[in-house]
Amino acid sequence: MDQLADAPEITSLKRLKPNLDGCRRCDLWRNATQGVAGEGPARALVMLVGEQPGDKEDLAGAPFVGPAGRILDQALAKAGLPRDRLYITNAVKHFKNEPRGKFRLHRKPDAGEVEACRWWLRQELRLVRPRLIVAMGATAALGVFGKAVTIKAVRAKWQQLPEAEALVTVHPSLLLRVPEATARRHEFDKFVADLAMVRDRARRLDASFAA
Repeated sequence: MDQLADAPEITSLKRLKPNLDGCRRCDLWRNATQGVAGEGPARALVMLVGEQPGDKEDLAGAPFVGPAGRILDQALAKAGLPRDRLYITNAVKHFKNEPRGKFRLHRKPDAGEVEACRWWLRQELRLVRPRLIVAMGATAALGVFGKAVTIKAVRAKWQQLPEAEALVTVHPSLLLRVPEATARRHEFDKFVADLAMVRDRARRLDASFAA
């Protein structure tokens, strides 16, 4: 049952964070420091959706400020997408982890946890009203589309949603897991090419959208 089905809608982006910290729709809050809401302009043309906060994001309370965030920043710069023009968030708002001594091991959110958090993503979509959505990774795609998709099958193909056009690509953390330098550079270039598609679409919608 949707515990927030009858909850009042969030009235502004400023109200997301305080309300998110009180969310108990699933158990992910138990091992998390705080909920991590999205950041960016209130009427961003483009919304980037990641999977979930990592350790650094959980501690900072901001999306994409850790190692994957550095990769994302490099790719955005190369693609000509100014980060300060984007709204950046995650499909799941609390860091799913398994405490192990001094460390917290990253765990992938399951479908139920993604569904529990879709209410929050819908609030962000309603408030920001982006015209382009980029789902980075399978968990992000599940949150955006409400169903599982295969990245290889849908990657870099624009799809129409009721509220916006959406494009699926990989999550930047994938690049951190590619051990060989040449293969890693190849994957990075493919990721940049996907983001360049978003840049070109955004510029057709708004000529002022440029780095």
